[in-house]
Amino acid sequence: MKSLQKAVIDDFKKQFHGDVILPNDPTYEEVRKIWNAMIDRKPGIIARCKSAADVVEAVNFARENGLLIAVRGGGHNIAGNAICDDGIMIDLSLLNQVKVDPQTQRAKVEPGCTLADVDAATQKYGLAMPVGINSTTGIAGLTLGGGFGWLSRKYGMTVDNLLSAEVVTADGRQLHASETENADLFWGLRGGGGNFGIVTQFEFQLHPVGPDVLSGLIVFPFEQAKSVITQFARFTETAPEELSVWMVARKAPPLPFLPEAVHGKEMIALALCYAGDPAEGEKLIAPLRQFGTVLGEHVGVQPFSAWQQAFDPLLTPGARNYWKSHNFTQLSDGVIDAAIEYAATLPSAQCEIFIASIGCATSRPTPEAMAYSSRDANYVMNVHGRWDLAEDDQHCIAWAREFFAKTKPFASGGAYVNFLTQDESDRTESAYGPTYARLQAIKKQFDPHNLFRMNQNIKPA
Repeated sequence: MKSLQKAVIDDFKKQFHGDVILPNDPTYEEVRKIWNAMIDRKPGIIARCKSAADVVEAVNFARENGLLIAVRGGGHNIAGNAICDDGIMIDLSLLNQVKVDPQTQRAKVEPGCTLADVDAATQKYGLAMPVGINSTTGIAGLTLGGGFGWLSRKYGMTVDNLLSAEVVTADGRQLHASETENADLFWGLRGGGGNFGIVTQFEFQLHPVGPDVLSGLIVFPFEQAKSVITQFARFTETAPEELSVWMVARKAPPLPFLPEAVHGKEMIALALCYAGDPAEGEKLIAPLRQFGTVLGEHVGVQPFSAWQQAFDPLLTPGARNYWKSHNFTQLSDGVIDAAIEYAATLPSAQCEIFIASIGCATSRPTPEAMAYSSRDANYVMNVHGRWDLAEDDQHCIAWAREFFAKTKPFASGGAYVNFLTQDESDRTESAYGPTYARLQAIKKQFDPHNLFRMNQNIKPA
């Protein structure tokens, strides 16, 4: 980047209608920040796009000048792939419009949107789609890696609801990808990450949800962890698809519905959301309260969009984050015992272990139906290391890696690529399993020189 002549950059600025930000610009430091504070990279140029045409210009400029490309949607990816050193950050965050057609129950979503943007637009019509559980997450990265959340047992992965995409490829073409047009590209986009191009618009199928849903937290003492988690595992094996229950082991935040004596102490929480008639949901969740001695609960009917933001205070930007993740077909005693052992030795007050219950609709497509292939994952575990000071890096990372290693014998294989950290490139092939060879062939077709490699990279065949 430093070798580029000023005239080359000035010419790019003339062709580009968005904002071009260089390291000496006053906004540079703020714009380059991403969610995970462990990632501190300095791009040579930031191109903040205001249209698909801007994306084309930025891709062509990078390709013609041999620049490394990083693509920022929400900037939330744990591996920090939204930013690179010395190359170009193509920043899509200004492209944040959502257009909903309530008659067809479809939404067209730009790549800079957060989940909060999508929820706000769709819930106006009592519609939603499966997305993640932190509203500041970007829809683009979530979708391209698979995407799952409270609605996934009922309506599948985020990619299962993707109908089409507008894509800028490595050679600067703008392509429409769907089941009937550029079908190979569409197949690869649904789980293959940012390997094949930059999506400038997503089209999703929506579903009737809410706007009010039964949701909330039930908290149990850590001393009863074995009983609670074991019953959680058995309950979720047969729970109806409208009901999602997730398990969280962490130190209790100062939540108003918990006794003050519990604050800062280890706890087990069950987080739940019922995507149906709340009265029916109340009957279904009643057994959860019998799993142990309830320390406190905050369960009731509330706007779905509010529940989607419930965990935002625990996931604010600026902390240091390191994750390790496994998929499981079932939760064996070995997994449960390891979770309890490591939840008892959390290296910081912000660390947690969560186990998401999915399955049901997420398991119905065949593994080869699209790039996302982990259809046997009934549970996704994320070991979420989170802390504030760099001096704690070694201790917190070691804790996450040790727990990951201890639970590996019980895992089902595969991986959720959105949870892979920057040091896990060796897991990319196994994450895709049966679809990896086809992904390599599609990569060769649409990005033969691996221009888009700031991702969980799939090298061209």
